[in-house]
Amino acid sequence: QVQLVENGGGSVHTGGSLRLSCAAYGFTAMINCMAWFRQGTGKEREAIAAIDRDDLTTYVEHVKDRFTISQDITANTLYLQIDSLKPEDTGMYYCATYLGGGYCRDWNNYETWGQGTQVTVSS
Repeated sequence: QVQLVENGGGSVHTGGSLRLSCAAYGFTAMINCMAWFRQGTGKEREAIAAIDRDDLTTYVEHVKDRFTISQDITANTLYLQIDSLKPEDTGMYYCATYLGGGYCRDWNNYETWGQGTQVTVSS
Protein backbone atom coordinates (compact mmCIF):
# COMPACT_ATOMS: atom_id res chain seq x y z
CA GLN A 1 0.00 0.00 0.00
CA VAL A 2 1.11 3.52 -0.83
CA GLN A 3 -0.35 6.69 0.63
CA LEU A 4 0.06 10.11 -0.98
CA VAL A 5 -0.24 13.56 0.55
CA GLU A 6 -0.16 16.66 -1.62
CA ASN A 7 0.71 20.16 -0.48
CA GLY A 8 1.64 23.51 -1.93
CA GLY A 9 -1.57 24.67 -3.52
CA GLY A 10 -2.93 28.14 -2.95
CA SER A 11 -4.38 31.29 -4.45
CA VAL A 12 -2.18 33.29 -6.80
CA HIS A 13 -2.55 35.93 -9.45
CA THR A 14 -2.05 35.40 -13.14
CA GLY A 15 1.63 35.06 -13.94
CA GLY A 16 2.56 33.71 -10.55
CA SER A 17 4.24 30.42 -9.72
CA LEU A 18 3.59 27.55 -7.38
CA ARG A 19 5.53 24.45 -6.40
CA LEU A 20 3.34 21.53 -5.46
CA SER A 21 4.67 18.59 -3.51
CA CYS A 22 3.46 15.06 -2.97
CA ALA A 23 4.87 12.92 -0.18
CA ALA A 24 4.62 9.16 -0.59
CA TYR A 25 4.40 6.76 2.33
CA GLY A 26 4.31 3.01 2.64
CA PHE A 27 5.67 0.59 0.05
CA THR A 28 7.35 3.32 -1.97
CA ALA A 29 10.02 0.99 -3.33
CA MET A 30 7.31 -0.63 -5.42
CA ILE A 31 6.45 2.60 -7.29
CA ASN A 32 7.33 2.59 -10.98
CA CYS A 33 5.77 5.88 -12.04
CA MET A 34 4.47 8.97 -10.31
CA ALA A 35 2.33 11.55 -12.03
CA TRP A 36 0.38 14.74 -11.62
CA PHE A 37 -3.20 15.20 -12.75
CA ARG A 38 -5.63 18.07 -12.36
CA GLN A 39 -9.37 18.59 -12.45
CA GLY A 40 -11.08 21.91 -12.93
CA THR A 41 -14.60 22.58 -11.76
CA GLY A 42 -17.01 20.86 -14.10
CA LYS A 43 -14.18 19.34 -16.11
CA GLU A 44 -12.79 15.88 -16.47
CA ARG A 45 -9.55 14.96 -14.77
CA GLU A 46 -6.57 15.41 -17.08
CA ALA A 47 -3.00 14.24 -16.95
CA ILE A 48 -0.16 16.72 -16.71
CA ALA A 49 3.14 14.86 -16.42
CA ALA A 50 4.78 11.71 -15.14
CA ILE A 51 8.21 10.59 -14.01
CA ASP A 52 9.73 7.17 -13.52
CA ARG A 53 12.37 5.84 -11.13
CA ASP A 54 15.10 6.74 -13.62
CA ASP A 55 13.92 10.37 -13.74
CA LEU A 56 12.57 9.96 -17.25
CA THR A 57 9.76 12.46 -17.67
CA THR A 58 6.78 12.67 -19.96
CA TYR A 59 4.46 15.64 -20.38
CA VAL A 60 1.13 16.30 -21.95
CA GLU A 61 2.02 18.45 -24.92
CA HIS A 62 -0.04 21.55 -24.17
CA VAL A 63 1.43 22.11 -20.69
CA LYS A 64 5.08 21.21 -21.07
CA ASP A 65 6.30 24.79 -21.45
CA ARG A 66 5.07 25.90 -18.01
CA PHE A 67 5.05 22.74 -15.91
CA THR A 68 8.08 20.89 -14.56
CA ILE A 69 7.85 17.54 -12.79
CA SER A 70 10.67 16.35 -10.57
CA GLN A 71 11.26 14.06 -7.64
CA ASP A 72 13.48 13.42 -4.68
CA ILE A 73 13.51 9.66 -4.47
CA THR A 74 15.43 9.61 -1.20
CA ALA A 75 12.70 11.76 0.36
CA ASN A 76 9.90 9.91 -1.46
CA THR A 77 8.58 13.26 -2.68
CA LEU A 78 7.23 14.33 -6.04
CA TYR A 79 7.14 17.94 -7.16
CA LEU A 80 5.35 20.02 -9.77
CA GLN A 81 6.65 23.48 -10.55
CA ILE A 82 4.04 25.61 -12.31
CA ASP A 83 5.10 28.93 -13.82
CA SER A 84 3.20 31.69 -15.59
CA LEU A 85 -0.04 30.56 -14.01
CA LYS A 86 -3.28 31.29 -15.85
CA PRO A 87 -6.88 31.34 -14.59
CA GLU A 88 -7.53 28.18 -16.61
CA ASP A 89 -4.97 26.38 -14.43
CA THR A 90 -7.42 26.63 -11.54
CA GLY A 91 -8.41 23.25 -10.18
CA MET A 92 -7.59 20.44 -7.84
CA TYR A 93 -4.17 18.92 -8.43
CA TYR A 94 -3.59 15.28 -7.62
CA CYS A 95 -0.57 13.06 -7.55
CA ALA A 96 -0.85 9.39 -8.36
CA THR A 97 1.30 6.31 -8.51
CA TYR A 98 1.59 3.29 -10.77
CA LEU A 99 3.32 0.17 -9.49
CA GLY A 100 3.21 -1.88 -12.67
CA GLY A 101 5.74 -2.29 -15.44
CA GLY A 102 3.98 -0.44 -18.22
CA TYR A 103 4.55 3.00 -19.64
CA CYS A 104 4.21 6.01 -17.36
CA ARG A 105 2.30 7.81 -20.12
CA ASP A 106 -0.48 5.23 -19.99
CA TRP A 107 -2.59 7.51 -17.85
CA ASN A 108 -5.26 4.91 -17.09
CA ASN A 109 -2.71 2.77 -15.22
CA TYR A 110 -2.51 4.95 -12.14
CA GLU A 111 -3.91 3.20 -9.11
CA THR A 112 -3.30 5.25 -5.97
CA TRP A 113 -4.30 8.86 -5.55
CA GLY A 114 -3.76 11.60 -3.03
CA GLN A 115 -6.49 13.83 -1.67
CA GLY A 116 -5.48 16.73 -3.88
CA THR A 117 -4.33 20.29 -3.36
CA GLN A 118 -6.33 23.25 -4.66
CA VAL A 119 -4.80 25.79 -7.02
CA THR A 120 -6.74 28.98 -7.68
CA VAL A 121 -5.49 31.56 -10.15
CA SER A 122 -7.17 34.94 -10.33
CA SER A 123 -6.76 37.54 -13.02
